[in-house]
Amino acid sequence: MPLAHGAACPPSRPAAPRHAATMGEAPEPSSQASLAVLSKVELRVSCRHLLDRDTLNKSDPCVLLLVQSQGQWVEVDRSEVIKSNLNPVFAKIFTVDYYFEEVQKLRFEVYDSHGQAGVGTHDDDFLGGMECTVGQIVAQKRVTKPLFLKYGKFAGKSTITVISEEISGNNGYVELAFRAKKLDDKDLFSKSDPFLEIYRIDDDSSEQLVYRTEVVKNNLSPIWEPFKVSLNSLCSCEEKRKLRCVVWDYDSRGKHDFIGEFFTTFEEMQKAMGENKVQWECMNPKYKIKKRNYKNSGVVVLLDLKIHRVYSFLDYIMGGCQIHFTVAIDFTASNGDPRNSCSLHYINPYQPNEYLKALVAVGEICQDYDSDKKFSALGFGARIPPKYEVSHDFAINFNPDNDECEGGPRGGRRGAHQGGIAILHPADPDGRRGDGHGGHAGGHRPRLLPAHVHHHRGGGQRRLHRHADPGRRRRRPALPPGRARAA
Repeated sequence: MPLAHGAACPPSRPAAPRHAATMGEAPEPSSQASLAVLSKVELRVSCRHLLDRDTLNKSDPCVLLLVQSQGQWVEVDRSEVIKSNLNPVFAKIFTVDYYFEEVQKLRFEVYDSHGQAGVGTHDDDFLGGMECTVGQIVAQKRVTKPLFLKYGKFAGKSTITVISEEISGNNGYVELAFRAKKLDDKDLFSKSDPFLEIYRIDDDSSEQLVYRTEVVKNNLSPIWEPFKVSLNSLCSCEEKRKLRCVVWDYDSRGKHDFIGEFFTTFEEMQKAMGENKVQWECMNPKYKIKKRNYKNSGVVVLLDLKIHRVYSFLDYIMGGCQIHFTVAIDFTASNGDPRNSCSLHYINPYQPNEYLKALVAVGEICQDYDSDKKFSALGFGARIPPKYEVSHDFAINFNPDNDECEGGPRGGRRGAHQGGIAILHPADPDGRRGDGHGGHAGGHRPRLLPAHVHHHRGGGQRRLHRHADPGRRRRRPALPPGRARAA
């Protein structure tokens, strides 16, 4: 699809708020959030026949990934810069969230980077762009399209290829540390500048670049920096999948010299765990045919391998993890008079209040992962019997030795909450007695007198036993002025 924008992109772009789910961010809540079908997808990018914008050398391409959010294009990620290459294969893997029910528009922009100015400045030359949707890439798995310049002009014979792969449930990654010994010297006046590339061989015999190391200058026995790759990218989580490793001598003009290669599997690599090391002979097939006494072009050694397993929530649950649900209820007077229907603590005989709705909604889910079905229920911000002193940590069932309630979210905790409302005196949020809600000095008093609440754990029922208030006297009507009351 032709592009209708200028060649230069701004130095920096804002982060995508909704559709740019490339950095692992959770999407914003929506009315369809519960219906969303979400998958993680990896995108690999390569280009062919790019325009040569440089006079002496070839272009130094870099790819920017943009998503459309609220009608605007927003940059979410960018690849590395590959020096002097018109047919680059980028090692950078873009990760995007795929929503089946949404049209997610993407745009890939290719730039020729210059020096230390970086990508996205006015000094960069726009090499072309391509627009598509995540759905198109996922459906076709491999999309190749021409690159367009501004005003819909073709960028010569330039094409861009995007390959998609769904990330499996195994989110583990592996850390690898390589070095080489006695590599062939490909330079005339100095030593080779080696770097290592790792390719995964897929079922259709195609190769996918997994990682490209840094270049170690003028060294025939380089030690490359350790790096991390996901198991999905490295071997599709299949330990016996074949891998091809290639060692090159870096050339600033892009014409890298082939030193040698070897084949291995992740299963074989795992022998390097701990103090063990695994090594392979780096072979040049042409030399092997032409030279009788050819042995190898060097040796590549795997110094260390560390596997980092990233377990999912389901892995923990199926492994026996139990979830203990604890609830703390705010009984302060800021929630309103429990006798008022607007209060969060109002006990409506026909429907539960907001607190009970929350308890049931969360508790009914958590109870499936708790074997004993007992839930701790605490309260704060109330004056509790018998002295009605302000407490910010008390058991709702008034049993300080065991604050757990039985009977599930609709049973024990619901009964304890309602019983607590009947007997407790709310306190001001700052702990002062305040004027309460009922006009009594010292705070609000519920309609019910202080009562002993007996909780039946099975169903959360309660029995209230009212007692006469010894300090309460019946009020006598006032007498008219000038009349005295008889003794």
